[in-house]
Amino acid sequence: MKRNLKIAAVCVAAVVVLLIIVPFFIPVNQFKPTIEAQASQALGRKVQLGDLSFSLLRGSLTAHDLSIADDPSFSTSAFLAARELSVGVRIMPLIFSRSLEVTGITIEQPEVTLLQNAAGTWNFATLGGGQSGSSQSSSASAGSFVIEKFALKDGRINIGSTNSQRRSTYDHVEVESSNVSMTAKFPVSVTLSLPGGGTFKLTGNVGPINLGNATLTPLDARLEVRGLNLASTGFLDSSAGLGGLLDADANLTSQNGVAETSGDAKLAKAMLVAGGSPASVPVTLNFDTKYDLTKNTGVLNPSTLKIGNAAAQLNGTYQMAADATDVNVSLKAKGMPATDLQSFLPAVGVNLPKGASLQTGTIDADLAIAGPTKNLVTTGNVGLFSAKLAGFDLGSKMSAISSLAGLKTGNDLAIDKVTTDLRVAPNGIQVSNFAAAIPSLGNLVGGGDVNASNQLDFKMAATVTSGLGALASPVTGVAALMGKATGTQSGCKNGTTVPFQIQGTMSDPKFVPDVGGLAAGLLKSQLGCVGNAAGGLGSNASKAAGAITGVTSLFGKKKGQ
Repeated sequence: MKRNLKIAAVCVAAVVVLLIIVPFFIPVNQFKPTIEAQASQALGRKVQLGDLSFSLLRGSLTAHDLSIADDPSFSTSAFLAARELSVGVRIMPLIFSRSLEVTGITIEQPEVTLLQNAAGTWNFATLGGGQSGSSQSSSASAGSFVIEKFALKDGRINIGSTNSQRRSTYDHVEVESSNVSMTAKFPVSVTLSLPGGGTFKLTGNVGPINLGNATLTPLDARLEVRGLNLASTGFLDSSAGLGGLLDADANLTSQNGVAETSGDAKLAKAMLVAGGSPASVPVTLNFDTKYDLTKNTGVLNPSTLKIGNAAAQLNGTYQMAADATDVNVSLKAKGMPATDLQSFLPAVGVNLPKGASLQTGTIDADLAIAGPTKNLVTTGNVGLFSAKLAGFDLGSKMSAISSLAGLKTGNDLAIDKVTTDLRVAPNGIQVSNFAAAIPSLGNLVGGGDVNASNQLDFKMAATVTSGLGALASPVTGVAALMGKATGTQSGCKNGTTVPFQIQGTMSDPKFVPDVGGLAAGLLKSQLGCVGNAAGGLGSNASKAAGAITGVTSLFGKKKGQ
């Protein structure tokens, strides 16, 4: 028994000695030029390795430095630089015949730099041979280069453009593949960490590699994105105000230079304009796109955007360049529940008055979204119908005006209809052709601006259909001097027009009477009821002047309150 143990111990010791000594007797550095040449020819880029070492236990050659050159038209720096490269080899051919048969490649902690030029071309496009890839010799050499196992571990990818020093960095990149060939299809799995948190995963099949332009390589994969922080990607200008956390599940295919992507995306805490604030409800999108990889242009096929039960239809085109993406998208919606949309309004820079909420109503929209993502401009028209704005007493807010006209609107504001044209840009919101029908007040028309700081500057006019209150006496006096009673002529039945201004902020609007415009508007509406104003005045001109002075002083007094 003891003899057997001794024999086993000697055998183990011999194996250990072999594992330690044999690598020293194999001149592995002689394979360095071969590995560099074959890799350089296969990739179409100069490949450089550090000194090689051999581990009999792992069955691999190891280089402690790896560098793959970039396309010289993009950069003189390395396209890929790694701390360590391990090349799995077959042991017996290596020991007895000094021949190198590669079984796998593992790259440890690589750093890859992806650059796009002004024409939209990426620096990895020429991987696999570039212009020389069309030759028979290049194709033959590429076809003979097969890797049974390929892995990239704990890598980093920097993405940017040749026009800017700004880079987006993606860490913890892991790539696994098998039977990698330049001339056949092979499986691939890619995972990485996203800037600002989140994960990216792509699994599927890729190949054969397009030796003329690697970006045109066929692909059939499943894409999963979780928690992508749009503001931290580096692809969006922070001044544009765009942001949110994106989740997406999509199928991605690329064939004959056309990439098709379809699936579902959810954007939480969305911000779509500068000066906006994160939406408290997510927006979901069922999308379908086609992208021409040679022209860098895409088409967004009819897709559905939803916020709760509110649905809109999107379609349009887009073009991607190194520093910006230009879009031209149409959004159309009809009958969207206003209650579902109100929590999303802050994302587009719209805030309801403090304490107010939309309890009923529907919204229609017909909008065009165009321009580069860093300077998007949205134009079109929207409408709100059969709505109730709870917790908003318009009469109280317009106290300097409604008290003059004797208006009572109540604590909840009923709205028959509101329509307006909009222009939403990074510098603010422009409102024109605003028209509202409010049963407790009458009709409102006007327009104005909301700047990037959410400050309001609106000029409005209300055609009041209820009693005139404090205005009745002096205005009636003016009309009486004209020889007619207020409201008795055709043309007086539409009520009194009251110009005013809206200042302050959306959440705390301030209604200010337009003194000069108010007096002139009232007199114009009343004088118009009697036909020939000059003839009606006659000898009562001085009395009319006194009545006008009374109206003006009344407004002045109210303005000062």
